[in-house]
Amino acid sequence: MRTRILIFLAAVLLLPACSTAAKVREYRVKVVKEYPHDPSAYTQGLFFHGGKLYESTGQYGTSSFRTVDLQTGKSLTSMQFNRTYFVEGSVIFGDDLYILTWMNKVVFKYDPETLTYRSTQGYPREGWGLTTDGKSLIASDGTANLYFMDASLKVEKTLPVKMNGRPVRFLNELEWIDGKIWANVYTTDLIVIIDPKSGSVEATVDCSGLLPQSLRDANTDVLNGIAYDGKHIYLTGKNWKRLYQIELIDKK
Repeated sequence: MRTRILIFLAAVLLLPACSTAAKVREYRVKVVKEYPHDPSAYTQGLFFHGGKLYESTGQYGTSSFRTVDLQTGKSLTSMQFNRTYFVEGSVIFGDDLYILTWMNKVVFKYDPETLTYRSTQGYPREGWGLTTDGKSLIASDGTANLYFMDASLKVEKTLPVKMNGRPVRFLNELEWIDGKIWANVYTTDLIVIIDPKSGSVEATVDCSGLLPQSLRDANTDVLNGIAYDGKHIYLTGKNWKRLYQIELIDKK
């Protein structure tokens, strides 16, 4: 996975920056605490709301949405989806829980308290990541664009994301943290921290080695899952056996 990060950085971070561009800050992660994570969970969306941890998981036939006990990693409540749907990112915005699907071109809405189904709405793009700044929904589709949408899913703004003037593609799971957008770069162990006004990447987070080799097996997939409880940042991955509370350390 480190090779993929190096290739990505060679493409965008290590190229000469424009004279007006600010230097991209580089971080690595320090593990503060670790918690169990369901290794069968193909994590697509991860977020806290009202003190509860929520997770949406993908794959045809096993897609789910669940509330999770942070201490044990076990589901407190779980909702399964028809095998024709591949669930992606999720978030609570206003009075609705929004759940994206990958290529089904629909978004599901539920009551966030009871998980009662409310509606299914058409969606014109692939569904990848989803978060909110409290004013808009913010979605990714695997390209270098982020989409700010209102509650009806109408696009208010399309934000191209660039690092050193070059597009950052494969933006995946998203989280709004202290006025910035954090995004996994799919298939790498890299997270980018994005200015929501300009779309410029202000910092990168190298998560190489976060999940040790001793906890990996044939089913272990890539880093994907960023959650913020208002104080602490948590990371996990698809079919990972651990979820980590982390801090950022300047990379040297």
